Amino acid sequence: MADQPKTADDVKALVQDREIRFIRLWFTDILGQLKSFSINAQELDDAFEGGMGFDGSSITGFNAIEESDMIAMPDAGTFAVLPSTPSTSAPSSSSSTSGAPS
Repeated sequence: MADQPKTADDVKALVQDREIRFIRLWFTDILGQLKSFSINAQELDDAFEGGMGFDGSSITGFNAIEESDMIAMPDAGTFAVLPSTPSTSAPSSSSSTSGAPS
């Protein structure tokens, strides 16, 4: 793909140029099952700077409720614009790595 972003700045520019409103962060649990959550385009700067927090206690094999705060870090090189219908804004996707906050 000619416009495949490589950096966080590339992703942010593409999101702005295409007026993308939502970004879905994808990751897998320890059993390989695909999991995801969405952020809005205004949260993208924060996501690239410090990751996006989520509750890992609901994800198979992650942490117990007492240690469940997790952070998903977007990977700009895996960003892709997903197809959409003409009447909706195109959603997008980025893989992320997950881990406990330090």
